[in-house]
Amino acid sequence: MEDEIRQILATHGRIPVDIATLSDDDDLFEAGMTSHANVNVMLALEDAFDFEFPEAMLRRSTFASVAAIRDAITDLTTVGASS
Repeated sequence: MEDEIRQILATHGRIPVDIATLSDDDDLFEAGMTSHANVNVMLALEDAFDFEFPEAMLRRSTFASVAAIRDAITDLTTVGASS
């Protein structure tokens, strides 16, 4: 999953550093991702993983790092699979 997240970030995140050089816990906003690019990342994640982020998850911390994105997707897909 991290590879797919990183690919989406590389394509849509407009981060001025190579995403491969960032750890899973590095802050993507500190690395240069803007709020506009964050929206593009969110939409690409929704398309790639076939779900929608609920309004309660539409906050900076959800998209702050690869690990945060992974955890959010895991939470959403686990809840979706169990309901």
